Amino acid sequence: WSFYVNEAEKFDKALVESWKADMEGIVIFAGLFSASVTAFIIEGYKTLSPDPSKMTITLLAQISSQLAAISNGTNPNLLSPSFAPASFHPAASSIAVNTLWFFSLAFGLVCALGANMVQQWARNYLQLIERRPAPGKRARIRSFLYEGIETFRMKAVVEAIPALLHVSLFLFLIGLVIFLFPISLPIATTMLAILVLVVAMYMVVTILPIYYRHCPYRTPLSSPCWRIFR
Repeated sequence: WSFYVNEAEKFDKALVESWKADMEGIVIFAGLFSASVTAFIIEGYKTLSPDPSKMTITLLAQISSQLAAISNGTNPNLLSPSFAPASFHPAASSIAVNTLWFFSLAFGLVCALGANMVQQWARNYLQLIERRPAPGKRARIRSFLYEGIETFRMKAVVEAIPALLHVSLFLFLIGLVIFLFPISLPIATTMLAILVLVVAMYMVVTILPIYYRHCPYRTPLSSPCWRIFR
């Protein structure tokens, strides 16, 4: 049992350390990314409601016309309500941008939460094994717990977290391109070209390991794609 315990301990520590290192990076990136998305949302969600400055201008124009009517001896109540504010309907692009950005923010926060939980699960996994000093008991407990990792596909969960973070990033970039089109067509076109290039490169890096197993480049979607197309 001692040999099995020693080898299993090396394997478990390497596995847990790799998970913890990946999750630490995801927590940091997700935090910074969510803060950036929030800054854009603060500006973007304003387009979903009427602009207060335009309403102020409308009211000032109406007051000015009433004052002019009074100075001319005209009854201001007889003026037609030409400055009555029209009903507001946000543009379809504004709805699309805010939808993408809010989804991006939500996915980013979910990734941060998931990464934090994986760190706790990994730490708990090692602690439960190391509680038993006897090699025989430790070996049986380790085998039982590792079987749970395989049964409940914890490795797939760990791989899904960075994949979800990548989805969050692409949603933000798509929303950014849509947001820029009404502002500046050249900048929006440039960003669209960059986005298409990045997506194409991401797809290539995802697919390469399917045909070249020794390829060092891969994404979190490479393993699921390999299982689907193998």
